[in-house]
Amino acid sequence: MRRAEVTNSYKTYLTPENVKFVDDVVNEKCSLKPGQSPLKVEQMERGSYEPGSVRCGVIARKIGQYPMWTKSGQRLLTTALQIVDNHVVSYIKNEDFVRTRRPFYNFHNFKDLDVLVVGAESADPRQYPLSYLGLFNKANIPPKKKLTRFFITPNAKLAPGTPLNVSHFRPGDYVDCWGKTRDWGFQGVMRRWNFKGQQKHRGVTKAHRRPGTIASGRKLMGPPKGKKMAGHMGNERRVLKGLRVWRINTKHNVIWVQGPAVPGVVNSWVYIYDSTLKERQHTAEDHPPFPTYYPDEEKQEELPENLYAKELHAFDDPSLLFEETEEEKKAALAALKMSKKAKIAKIR
Repeated sequence: MRRAEVTNSYKTYLTPENVKFVDDVVNEKCSLKPGQSPLKVEQMERGSYEPGSVRCGVIARKIGQYPMWTKSGQRLLTTALQIVDNHVVSYIKNEDFVRTRRPFYNFHNFKDLDVLVVGAESADPRQYPLSYLGLFNKANIPPKKKLTRFFITPNAKLAPGTPLNVSHFRPGDYVDCWGKTRDWGFQGVMRRWNFKGQQKHRGVTKAHRRPGTIASGRKLMGPPKGKKMAGHMGNERRVLKGLRVWRINTKHNVIWVQGPAVPGVVNSWVYIYDSTLKERQHTAEDHPPFPTYYPDEEKQEELPENLYAKELHAFDDPSLLFEETEEEKKAALAALKMSKKAKIAKIR
């Protein structure tokens, strides 16, 4: 049965009073305040940061683009991403994960890494079967609409049920974002590969947007491998590396990262994790909260609502005023005199 059918058949056997009671119980169980942890088990021993440590990532929704300005007056385009109800669902050791997966993971880059399953965006438990809810009952969290796994080093492990919010990162840090690009469906070669197309005159009939010949000159071999032809466009995984975090809003769990080209359409899923570029990685002296930000140690209400990078102009600050220096004034006067002389020469 589908989820909608399960929900409808479930409500038909209950009275309105019972339905209201069930709704209250579900809302009370599934409504967690920002930063609230549903942990009932003991916390795991928190590891310390070491060079080469890999933290867990988060799942976010793409909101859209937003312009910002630096203190020097430079305009920036950023992408706003919202982290909604992120919790650690389960922790899997490397030997357990490899035993239940293909031997491919034995010798690949994930050989010595553990796994954290993270869920995002809480949902109504009545919309899912019991086989799916059992995964979340162990962590004592409501069911999630989106699940993914992040590979971590053993010193960055987190207990199931640990909340992950925007304080997981800091303004000025560099992150990697990956998601699926916009799905354009089946497209021709002019839109998919930017082909010029054929002529629109000289006897050309119904072939203006066709690719032309695809022969390779070899008999019975077909077109060459990798030939650009019409086909499905978009809906592919893309990763943007080394994006800087310019702003963080702790109240609504929104993070602004560098650039307008984060893959995906508005309201699509985006995965954010620490940058893997060597020149963008953290050091032992300057690293984000490890393994994550814990609101029980430092209350989230004490954090400012908006956190900005050092070079970014905050909207609460006074407007930027740039006064001309003496050299700039002299250069402007010289340019004005030259333009007047050029106009006089044209008139003569």
